[in-house]
Amino acid sequence: MKILFRVLFVTSILLSSCSKTNKDNPISEDKKVADTFVKDNYTKTEVDIEMRDGIKLHTTIYAPKDTSETYPILMMRTPYSSRPYGEGKLKTKIGPNVHLMKEGNIIVYQDVRGRWMSEGVYDNMRAYIPNKTDDSQIDESSDTYDTIDWLVNNVENNNGNVGTWGISYPGFYSTYSTIDAHPALKAASPQACIGDFFFDDFHHNGAFLLSYFRAVSLFGTTKDTPTDSAWYKFPEMKTKDQYQFFLDAGPLSNLNKYFQYDTPDDKSVSQSDRIDDVFWKEIVDHPNYDSIWKPKGLIQNLKDVKSSVATMIVGGLFDAEDLYGPFETYKTIEKHNPNNYNTMVFGPWDHGRWASSKVENYVGNYYFGDSISLKFQRDVETKFFNHFLKGKGDKNSGLPEALVYDSGKKEWSSFEAWPPKAAKKVEMYLNANQELSKSKKGTTSETFVSDLKRPVPYSEDIKTVFTPRKYMTDDQRFAARRPDVLIFETEILEDDLTLAGDILAQLNVSTTGTDADWIVKIIDVHPSDIEEQDDGMQDHLALSNYHLMVRSEVMRGRFRNSFETPEAFVPNKATDVNIKLQDVHHTFKKGHKLQVQVQSTWFPLIDLNPQTFVPNIYKAKESDFKTQTHQVFNASKIEFTVLK
Repeated sequence: MKILFRVLFVTSILLSSCSKTNKDNPISEDKKVADTFVKDNYTKTEVDIEMRDGIKLHTTIYAPKDTSETYPILMMRTPYSSRPYGEGKLKTKIGPNVHLMKEGNIIVYQDVRGRWMSEGVYDNMRAYIPNKTDDSQIDESSDTYDTIDWLVNNVENNNGNVGTWGISYPGFYSTYSTIDAHPALKAASPQACIGDFFFDDFHHNGAFLLSYFRAVSLFGTTKDTPTDSAWYKFPEMKTKDQYQFFLDAGPLSNLNKYFQYDTPDDKSVSQSDRIDDVFWKEIVDHPNYDSIWKPKGLIQNLKDVKSSVATMIVGGLFDAEDLYGPFETYKTIEKHNPNNYNTMVFGPWDHGRWASSKVENYVGNYYFGDSISLKFQRDVETKFFNHFLKGKGDKNSGLPEALVYDSGKKEWSSFEAWPPKAAKKVEMYLNANQELSKSKKGTTSETFVSDLKRPVPYSEDIKTVFTPRKYMTDDQRFAARRPDVLIFETEILEDDLTLAGDILAQLNVSTTGTDADWIVKIIDVHPSDIEEQDDGMQDHLALSNYHLMVRSEVMRGRFRNSFETPEAFVPNKATDVNIKLQDVHHTFKKGHKLQVQVQSTWFPLIDLNPQTFVPNIYKAKESDFKTQTHQVFNASKIEFTVLK
């Protein structure tokens, strides 16, 4: 009965999202709330809550004006400001979604330590301190505990139950709330939650996300007093051509000048090497997974999440910023806390799009359906928080263990476990003549020249973006037609092929140099005879032969055996390089083809590897950057998780 219920739940509530509907879809009416709703129905209070070490954190509380009943507390802690500040200035929308706002909850926002109107010193991804011995030992867990303790004892008409939520960095704080949790904390929904900055956002397997260059100052510019105005500034690129900007900039060390502020010069450091931005300095001085990065990772501290806290991890299957975090957060809690209520929801979204009020659901050029986000908000997110904060709070929430969108069939699936228990590992080899097949055919190899003066773009668009998102579903034909991108693909599929779980690329490669990056992309090649066309697609594209990127990842070759201890390649020696690609749920339909692309540059999404081994790429010189020839042997294979 339990399995049947979950199938019926998904079928009746969510599957209707798979085709375009009338823009006056009734569910869109749920989002139509007057801008005066918060003002008319809530009272806003701003307080400074004292932590155990005496530091005060600025906290904004929106409480329902109707005091005839009690309400749970829903809290988001953020480094991005809880503004607007000041009496009479209110947000027009509060809470995780409009339903939770309309039905009445006490909504709380807090500036985390050292940010905006809060006191203290900010620490980017502050490390967790287990077994604290005195009140001077603080972390985000203790700050959350102290905040909840104050709220339940001082905010009138609360029912004693607290939930936390947040997207991206606030999602990290929501995860953090589950460690050494306050007894009043009953539910947490970390969404697009950062898990580890060496694998999320700014790095992918040790490669620096150069495309996030301008976002560095947001986290690395220090302040020493509370402020309601931005104290940081973003580098000005003064161009609309991001690719050319970074190509002209040359080595990463030439970017140091963008992180030098109005501070006294350190005479012991040359002007070109001077770095005032704290975060950029961490990145530059710590290229390996060392004692700076490891403690900042939260994943390894999820082995003892309080069983009294229900968790619902939410992520986007096409989230360019935080895909590692939510998947690893769910899996780690599940592995080490098997008796906890711990569920996951992954939809066809980019970063945080499930909080959108839009009816049409596009990621970049690719359309997935209507009302997908709206139905998630109403039928999943609201149901989760209401059950644990207002309802029985038992494990019979009526929600599935894993609710995951099939981005090929464009429909939701529910599972009793993730990856699904019925999924099996299937290997496919990178054979000659661009063939991807289940058996290795002879002993062959493919060769390409990796020219650092003409790196492979990550997108065919010529523009500058703050943090790229659209490329996650971009048409990859532009890359498939370059000589420095290797192509391997199946024959036209005679039956549907469903992937449900992670992907492991097991490359066997060589290079004429001593270092190299390796990028693997999984592509759904659409049939050429598709006549339909999506309205939201760029004019120069069509679904006919569209090469949809389903998943992609990079491995900085020096870290192939250890993220802590980099190793050079031996020139021309066959070497194994494994790349774990994050989970997918995608059906390659009958008539489509599954394609694998292999390349060594992905610019300027990631920085250029000099292809010559140096101790620290951030300090590499122009002369270190060399064009090299790479070889991929057909001992290389891709291990897929296939759902029969």
